[in-house]
Amino acid sequence: MTIHPAPLTSAILQLKRERNAVILAHNYQLPEIQDVADFVGDSLDLSRKAAGTTADVVVFCGVHFMAETASILCPDKTVLLPDIRAGCPMADMITAEDLRAKKRELPDAAVVCYVNSSAEVKAESDYCCTSANAEAIVNNLDRDQILFVPDQYLGSYVRSRTGKNIELWPGFCPTHMRIQPEAVLARKKEYPRATVVVHPECRPEVIALADRVLSTNGLVTFAGTSDAEEIIVGTEVGIIHRLSKENPRKRFIPASDLAVCPNMKRITLDKVMTSLRELAPEVRVPEPVRSRARLAVDRMLAAGRGEYAPRGRQL
Repeated sequence: MTIHPAPLTSAILQLKRERNAVILAHNYQLPEIQDVADFVGDSLDLSRKAAGTTADVVVFCGVHFMAETASILCPDKTVLLPDIRAGCPMADMITAEDLRAKKRELPDAAVVCYVNSSAEVKAESDYCCTSANAEAIVNNLDRDQILFVPDQYLGSYVRSRTGKNIELWPGFCPTHMRIQPEAVLARKKEYPRATVVVHPECRPEVIALADRVLSTNGLVTFAGTSDAEEIIVGTEVGIIHRLSKENPRKRFIPASDLAVCPNMKRITLDKVMTSLRELAPEVRVPEPVRSRARLAVDRMLAAGRGEYAPRGRQL
């Protein structure tokens, strides 16, 4: 027998209390997942929120690298990913072995790793970064050469903003690649007064058409503080639920209806309930990978404060 959404939500909340759990939902999740979550946001911000709670169990409604990041920051908690098949094609475009080989080619380069990557890749990196702080992280490094992995488009955007010597790994987000400049131009023609905001994972031709280039959390902040009444949104369409919910008097238009991440849509309320009931599937990053990956995250936070640590020195 199928449980209808309202009773299903009630069952999830009851299980959450019994398990002393916290439910995290990425901005790209299905609306009903966002609505049942304790926190909605981007991957690193959600993991840090989880680390600050007294919960024993973290249910991460996102993709695999996000659950790994929660495990890196919350080693004492049980981290669950309701659908273990929810992966990230961009994260799969580089392995730790790939990165070690590239580091041998560029022994003097500082490795800056986008958070959209596996724990093993983070562990081989000097610094982690998010789309919101990548520019600041790179600006604060005093290396002559930087290797940026795995997103070539975020790396290219950071290079254009900083003028730094950045070697790019040829990775990309297939969902953001589906946002074509022709689609943005068509939306601009249809909504001539709208402000165009796009994610830096978009291709350069799309970024060139934007009024603002922002991370998902940056877009949420902009939507709430801007005078713009219409905003063309150049990222995964799932975020429009949150934007509309928090700003009911504003209009949000997807830059492309094709910008849908199938992995983000794998998680359903049924899977959340099953995951809480069975305490599975669990994602746990083993030592010493966890502590090495944590060092890259900690260095990111220190670099954001203007501090600098050469490779091999702990902060």
